[in-house]
Amino acid sequence: MQHPFASPAELKDQLGKVSYLADDALSMATFLALGLNRPLLLEGENGVGKTEIAKALATLLGRDLIRLQCYEGIDTSQALYDWHYGRQLLAVRGSEDAGAADVFTRDYLLSRPLLQALEAGDRAVLLIDELDRADDEFEAFLLELLSDFAVTIPEVGRVAAASPPLVVLTSNRTRDLHNALRRRCLYHWVAHPDADREFEILRVRAPEVPEALARQVAAAVHRIRGLGLGNPPGVGETIDWAGALHMVGVATLSPEIAAATLSALVKDIDDQQLVAEKIDDVVITTS
Repeated sequence: MQHPFASPAELKDQLGKVSYLADDALSMATFLALGLNRPLLLEGENGVGKTEIAKALATLLGRDLIRLQCYEGIDTSQALYDWHYGRQLLAVRGSEDAGAADVFTRDYLLSRPLLQALEAGDRAVLLIDELDRADDEFEAFLLELLSDFAVTIPEVGRVAAASPPLVVLTSNRTRDLHNALRRRCLYHWVAHPDADREFEILRVRAPEVPEALARQVAAAVHRIRGLGLGNPPGVGETIDWAGALHMVGVATLSPEIAAATLSALVKDIDDQQLVAEKIDDVVITTS
């Protein structure tokens, strides 16, 4: 398949047009993943925009976004396929010869996200979100599926993607993923943006917020993340906080109003107390 973008710079520019501001390294990793038909593994803390890149790519490429949210104990019946037991039971009851009723055909199969992505092929972006929450067995199964983008269903046969979907995997690094999976993917660590890029994100995602206030918010959040919080705010919380400040009519950020609106930014009581104690250090006003 011909690459949809001429260069990483063009991809970066086009992502900006769908409100995702990627840095040069992420643009390069994504460009290579598209050209090589390889999964893209994104690691980073909560709230840095790992999930949003998959959504932006689906919008930009005009593809369906198929999302698999991982969790402890997930198995193939939730991720790959299951059988429509209600329809099978009705079919058996309605058949004159219940023993001859074949209810293990494609008509009775329920496609879950992984099978949906195989069937959609390059018409889809498959987001496998928070893979680190799944167990080792599921990770091993996933590695096998991603190796040739095919799976065998005993009652139906082999299902293979005519052309691979774009696969984006995310991990918050609550556990280490196996090296075999890492080697199968292209890799990028997604860090929190610096103050300048977070200001640019605010201008794109919250254009109603005045420029001066947006710049103050971005600078304050950057300092807050440097306090060593247990759950530092992500970009989404920054956008929420800027919007909340604008909603209550704030034109200039002050320590008092910052402390009063922390509920929109910091979502842990211990972190809130720490930020409140350091509020004069993170919200710096100029006379």
